[in-house]
Amino acid sequence: MDLKQSLQVRLYIDIVLRKKVFIIACLLLGIAIGLGVTVKTPRQYRATALLSYQRQKINPGKMAPDVSEKISEMVSTLTQLVTSRTDLEKMIKDFGLYKGARQKLPMEDVVDMMRNNISIRPSSRGDTFTISFTGGVPNQVVKVTNSLAAKFIEENLKYREDRATETSSYAKNEMQMAKAVLDKKEAAMRDYKLKYYNEMPEQRQANLSRLNSLQEQNQGVQVNIQDLERTRVMLQQQITERKNVLTSELSSINEQKNEEVAKGQTVNESPAQRLERLKRFYNSLLLRYTDKHPEVIRIHRMIEKLEKEMGGQQTNTDKTNLSKDRNKNHFETDPLMANLLLQMRKLDVNVNNLNREKDHLNDLIKKYEEWVTNTPKREAEWASITREYGELKKHFNSLVARDLQAQSVLHIEQKQKGSQFRIEDPARLPEKPYSPNFYKIMGMSIAISLVLGCGIALTETLLDSSFKDVTDVETYLNLPVVCSIPYIYTEKESIRGKVASIAQVIVFVVSLLLLSGAFLYFLKLGRIIL
Repeated sequence: MDLKQSLQVRLYIDIVLRKKVFIIACLLLGIAIGLGVTVKTPRQYRATALLSYQRQKINPGKMAPDVSEKISEMVSTLTQLVTSRTDLEKMIKDFGLYKGARQKLPMEDVVDMMRNNISIRPSSRGDTFTISFTGGVPNQVVKVTNSLAAKFIEENLKYREDRATETSSYAKNEMQMAKAVLDKKEAAMRDYKLKYYNEMPEQRQANLSRLNSLQEQNQGVQVNIQDLERTRVMLQQQITERKNVLTSELSSINEQKNEEVAKGQTVNESPAQRLERLKRFYNSLLLRYTDKHPEVIRIHRMIEKLEKEMGGQQTNTDKTNLSKDRNKNHFETDPLMANLLLQMRKLDVNVNNLNREKDHLNDLIKKYEEWVTNTPKREAEWASITREYGELKKHFNSLVARDLQAQSVLHIEQKQKGSQFRIEDPARLPEKPYSPNFYKIMGMSIAISLVLGCGIALTETLLDSSFKDVTDVETYLNLPVVCSIPYIYTEKESIRGKVASIAQVIVFVVSLLLLSGAFLYFLKLGRIIL
């Protein structure tokens, strides 16, 4: 420390020593004011309840209302609910709080006053927090604090149940909306699949296999038809050859009979036999000629004449039979010809059946070819329709799971088995007031009085322009001081100084005794609580 700083410190010490009486007076005055403030300040009592947050042991899933919510956030939210105007106004009326203030101030200001006296502080460690209330009557303070704690628990349960109900309702609504969209999508997919079932991509392989089978079957039918056509040609040739043979035989027989008829050969022949012979001859002529041929007409007249001679009248039935006999195929009487014609008829039936089968197969082949051709188109359309179905199904499944979880959470909250607050330490009757704090008031009074006394003394000294020591003279005159003569007190001044000192001591002691007596008195009366 250099000389200048040392002199500065000595200056301050000298100022304190010279003004010690004033500073002590300020100190005593500050102590007196502190005692007065302590005695006059209304007592305020504070009751505190400790609550803990009990997390639920049954956790149905992430739909629980407080899974991601911190205890501080929950306490902050519930504080707004507990300290609402409706609840606080009801407490003020139920417990008869702030009667004087209610007569002078509106209820809104009284509610704000009570809200300022409520303190809710989460703990920095663990899931605990405290609820405190400050008031002038200890019994009321305890009741209000416990009521606030109970209200806190009640609001927490109600808040969680409301949130669980809203979550469950929201999840159910979302699930129903998703289900409606999914059902509509599934209905469109179902209708499309029913309409184009055979053209769907999953039917492609089956359609190709069936198409190959039908084509092979169609080729087989065509081969069978070709074989039958060749057989038909062979049968037709056989029938033609047999018909020529029969025609030759009938021609020779008919020529012989014509000669006999022309000669009128009737030896050993009865009319009935002759009539039968003429009918056979007439039928043979019909095989070669028409009804208008002269020879046919002549033989027909001879048959009619012979029938009249025999006295037999030809009825309408005989005419009909005669007409049928005319159309009767003489070749069918031949066994070989009949067999060939029967084979031809069977062959025609088989060919017709194979042709119908071929037409049916061609229709099927055409249909399957159309299905196979349309498969890529249906595949693209199906991909467009089902593009969002997977995401919709996944979203719907997640909503179903969330709805189940929300219902479980709602059931847990309704049974009060979820996370909740519990009163670990209820509020107790305060034994001493929270305010005024004697040590705090006295400390502030002493500090203020000392600062004020020293400040006034320093200010007065700095404003005084008189010389206090040799350095002031040297600084002011800028000349060195050779010597200095101290102030010499007279006997009378010495006596007066001693008396003043004794008087100051007496005043100090008396003031101190009075302050101590007042302190002890108010302490005994309970107006001051240490």
